[in-house]
Amino acid sequence: MHATLADVIADTAQNSIEAGARHVSVSVSETGGRISVRIEDDGKGMDEAVLAKAFNPFFTEPGKHDRRKVGLGLPILKQICESTGGDVKLVSKKGEGTLLEYWFSAGHIDLPPMGNLATAVLALFNYPGDFDLSFSHETSAGSYSVSRSELAEAVGGLDTADGLSMAKEFLVSQEGELHR
Repeated sequence: MHATLADVIADTAQNSIEAGARHVSVSVSETGGRISVRIEDDGKGMDEAVLAKAFNPFFTEPGKHDRRKVGLGLPILKQICESTGGDVKLVSKKGEGTLLEYWFSAGHIDLPPMGNLATAVLALFNYPGDFDLSFSHETSAGSYSVSRSELAEAVGGLDTADGLSMAKEFLVSQEGELHR
């Protein structure tokens, strides 16, 4: 099982990147006693047969992983959602992309902690490939949003230690403002 919700968010968003998406949108909302996540991409999408098996732990899309025959990410996500008063919704169309929405009851005793969302987002931004990822986070204290391309431009690129350090500092400061 994932240790934190930040791990879950990073894992599910990484699927979009690996699906060849050019644009990925990740939004997290912590309002109204609920933590909601929405991930939308323009990747390769899934046909009805693959979509029907997506939550089966003994299935992974052929060719996705070299030596792995199971896919535990979505089944574990579903288990976490359902055991914490939430649910998950997956909509996909071959050649058009995928929408994944999931939510949890924020006050549920079995809900994993949020963890370090700034580090998880930075890891997604630094994932190799030619894609843009926009991230937004909303709490009752406020919200912020940033894209991979605008952050890279602001810090002079995410391929140097200085750029990564400045990007992390920015993300940590934004997260800190939301949890004062």
